[in-house]
Amino acid sequence: MTSALLDRLKEEKIVAILRGVPKERGDAVAGALSRGGIVFTEVTMNTEGALDMIYSWREKFGERMRIGAGTVLDLGAAKEAVRAGAEYLISPHLDEKVVDYALAQGIGVFPGAMTPTEIIAAWKAGATAVKLFPMATLGVGYLREVRASLSHIPMLATGGVRLDNIREFLSAGATAVGLGGYLVNPALVREGRYETIVQNAADLVRAVKSYNEVTA
Repeated sequence: MTSALLDRLKEEKIVAILRGVPKERGDAVAGALSRGGIVFTEVTMNTEGALDMIYSWREKFGERMRIGAGTVLDLGAAKEAVRAGAEYLISPHLDEKVVDYALAQGIGVFPGAMTPTEIIAAWKAGATAVKLFPMATLGVGYLREVRASLSHIPMLATGGVRLDNIREFLSAGATAVGLGGYLVNPALVREGRYETIVQNAADLVRAVKSYNEVTA
């Protein structure tokens, strides 16, 4: 399953990150992302009601979306997320117990790393892909330099990605990108402006489709 998941991620190239979304608005936000064409959606485990949202999203959107858990900090959180139905686990760091557990469950795992040493360690531990973080601070130039030596390792670039620079990140070698507040702005959620979230998602999906067509 992990290879199929990675193949799909390479095609879709976007992971929506939901952090701090109120549980009562979770289904509406996930639905808006789905209507906008987003396939990979994660809710961070430090979001209140995260497990309930994962379970609900798998039930309501599982046929066309791939639902994961983010900010998975330890084995206990990994087990809770999998029980709720998470199809992949994303962490800001490398915890080999989390990686081993995900592999044993046959699901994807994306540990976080920053330096080349950390990236290689995560890959050797069995990562489906490595989350390069924090990209907002490191910048696309750092991604390009790291990829020059580590092009065999699929990387998920998270932080600082927007519509106006997503193609730059992909051109620099990101297998996919993770977007949080830019895609699901907290103000839009508070105000119930779900159609704007749909439009944000659709614009990003269109940019990826255009990139895929040019690079095919």
